[in-house]
Amino acid sequence: MSRIVLEARDVRYQYPRSREAITGISFHVRRGEKIALVGPNGAGKSTLLQMFNGMIRPTSGILLFDNEPVRYDTRSLRQIRRRVGFLLQNPDRQIIAPTVYQDVAFGPTNLGYDEAAVKAAVEVALRQVGLEGFERRPPHHLSGGEKKRVAIAGVLAMDPDVLVFDEPTTGLDPSGSEDLMELLDELNHAGKTIIISTHDVELAYPWADRVILLADGRIIREDVPDVAFGNPTYVRMAHLSVPTLLELSVELEKRGFTIPKRKPRSVLDMVHIIENHLHGSCGHPSPGTITVCNVDEGDTGTLASWVKARTIVVGAMGTRAKQCAEREALPLEFTYGVIDKCILRALRGKDSLILTTGSMVGRVAVRVEAYAKESGTTIRVVSLDPDGQPSQNG
Repeated sequence: MSRIVLEARDVRYQYPRSREAITGISFHVRRGEKIALVGPNGAGKSTLLQMFNGMIRPTSGILLFDNEPVRYDTRSLRQIRRRVGFLLQNPDRQIIAPTVYQDVAFGPTNLGYDEAAVKAAVEVALRQVGLEGFERRPPHHLSGGEKKRVAIAGVLAMDPDVLVFDEPTTGLDPSGSEDLMELLDELNHAGKTIIISTHDVELAYPWADRVILLADGRIIREDVPDVAFGNPTYVRMAHLSVPTLLELSVELEKRGFTIPKRKPRSVLDMVHIIENHLHGSCGHPSPGTITVCNVDEGDTGTLASWVKARTIVVGAMGTRAKQCAEREALPLEFTYGVIDKCILRALRGKDSLILTTGSMVGRVAVRVEAYAKESGTTIRVVSLDPDGQPSQNG
């Protein structure tokens, strides 16, 4: 099991001349986890998040990073803020420089990097968030989603272990929200621990490894999402609603459907439950094939002709994969929840192509294999080189 990277022990915080905003909270975060703090406005989410990198010092209790107490002298705070990157709700409050390059370079420059190291850190960070070529642009000319990516790049340039996001999808339209959550998944698969705050149960339920329900500055429930959201009493105490998929599974169970121990967290999971109840009476054809292409390897110039020659739809996972699709004029059918949507298509006997990046390639095979184990249905996954040629295991 992964080691604990962040821990709170009986943490309390009281703003001057006000009641306690955090009232004796204890919990931990393991390295590599995706954690969602979920609660209404005023629950204490933002206050708690700001403690993680020393922006706020607890009134009492203790915070630990890698089993060491967080200290609040200047040197210690600089170190913790390098290792725990914090992203504000409003990127305009975090972006301070006249160009994208200067803003992203601010952190590594303050850490004492030489010019070459700063340039390399900025290039890597902008590539991670899909903003290559934006170096000279003024941030105030960018869209809301692009500004958020600049702010994320500024944090990534310092190579933190943990990324903390306060209401990450605030101000974004549904498409922008999907793109941002896909980026968080990509960063997580690259090794980052991710903590977000949100009041959106539909966002937190399928995304998080663990959910912490907060209300009135205290933890109401902490567990995996289907358990944390599974007790309506706790959900009401946190002034939230039960996620739609979880509520639907409860109703199906009351009507005689067999619901697995792991409750459905996607449309694919729900379809599997319904089809099991129908005992295969739907008469499925033989499953289609899922082809995976790592766009980080080789020339993608012949992908369009490969797709055009086949009855196939295309999905893209990750920022660079979506940029590749745009560059090669490939129409995208799926841009979020790509693997599950391609599995659903395969179950209808249809083929699909997933464009993805190096850190995400293995995720496709793991998810498809997990579904095969649960359902008993084998779906073929093959690899494709970016130049349109099957790889050796294709």
